[in-house]
Amino acid sequence: MKIIRIVIYARYSSDNQRHESIIAQIRACKDYAEKRGYIVVVIYINEAFKGTP
Repeated sequence: MKIIRIVIYARYSSDNQRHESIIAQIRACKDYAEKRGYIVVVIYINEAFKGTP
């Protein structure tokens, strides 16, 4: 069986979103990974960082 390692990247950038949004994203990704036998090796979190100046 091949081991698949994954990275989770959760973010929000809108004033309408909150930290709980990131928590929900991470939970959904972990559930997805667990059902498929993937191993989460890193979780990146980006809170309220906008890509435009």
